[in-house]
Amino acid sequence: MQTAVYYFPNFHVDPRNEAVHGKGWTEWELMKHAGARFPGHMQPKIPAWGYEDEADPAVMAKKIDAAADHGLDAFIFDWYWYEGPFLERALNEGFLGAPNRSRMKFALMWANHDWKNFHPGNRDTGNYKITFPWTTRKDTIPYVWDYLIEHYLTQPNYWKINGKPYFSIYAISRFISQMGGVEDAAEVLADFRARAKAAGLPGLHLNAVGLDMLDRSPQSAARHDQVVKAGFDSCTSYNCVCLSEKWMQEFPRVDFQEMADDYIEVAKKTMRALPFPFYPVVTTGWDPSPRTIQSEVYDPAPSYPWMAVMESSPEKLADATRKTAELLMTRPADERIMFFNAWNEWTEGSYLEPDNFYGMKLLEAVRDALKPYAEC
Repeated sequence: MQTAVYYFPNFHVDPRNEAVHGKGWTEWELMKHAGARFPGHMQPKIPAWGYEDEADPAVMAKKIDAAADHGLDAFIFDWYWYEGPFLERALNEGFLGAPNRSRMKFALMWANHDWKNFHPGNRDTGNYKITFPWTTRKDTIPYVWDYLIEHYLTQPNYWKINGKPYFSIYAISRFISQMGGVEDAAEVLADFRARAKAAGLPGLHLNAVGLDMLDRSPQSAARHDQVVKAGFDSCTSYNCVCLSEKWMQEFPRVDFQEMADDYIEVAKKTMRALPFPFYPVVTTGWDPSPRTIQSEVYDPAPSYPWMAVMESSPEKLADATRKTAELLMTRPADERIMFFNAWNEWTEGSYLEPDNFYGMKLLEAVRDALKPYAEC
């Protein structure tokens, strides 16, 4: 069984962020000011390793060792491109510069959405400014493909599935529409594969990400048809958030165990419905409240980041990991791939890195739950 964990790279200084938020800004600033918003709320969450610079190879080396020592095989870096790369120093300088980088594979998920300024955001969620729009189109995407192949996909520790470099796209409906439709999306993905082969790679494993891939979504059948026609090889979901109506009904908190079990049941149906592999994800927690203005009352608002939280524990996370592993054991050996969201999405409450509440216990829970399946 293989395991991969999403990595969110906004905890280092980036010039574009500095232009918006000021010199030296990183998303750690939101965590430093986060507090409890309702009785029993598990905030503030403080990183046990401190507010470190992930672009420092020594800092990233510690992350690599911790992940590898606890049964994780690959970091899936959220990757951004707004007429050029954004938030790339964590990968380029930190991970690829780490002396122990060979202990951990890596791959990319193209986070192809507009970058909105909710750092922090008020309750008027419909009017957040789009700081960086995602504008890549069919005529500009070949340069992106060449950039990815040259800088990342040919790296010796790039993660592969069945021998082919893995690459995923986050917002599938946005990707397809912005390329011009399903046929055009299929054309640009075929071109991506051709360019990869021309660079000496054996091909690509292209993965579609999206909550609307899950069988419960009203759009799932249509989306399944689209991703097949576009030429993807597999799909997954980024997390389990908002899969159930209870996310809207039980503010300010939903039950972790209930949401995790619900996701497993929907994942089972999705696996049966799809003509190619679906890789399930274990959501490690959910709390985007650090991205809200802390002085405003934490009541329901129309949309993100004013949402119900889902707080984990080592015991609950271990249970979700075991159940996901058991689900994967029903699949062929080459389809037994488990994702975690996330390694370090601190401002969304989805992380495995040690904190002031549990220390290393979340990572230890994952390691112990995965151990019986390590050779499966």
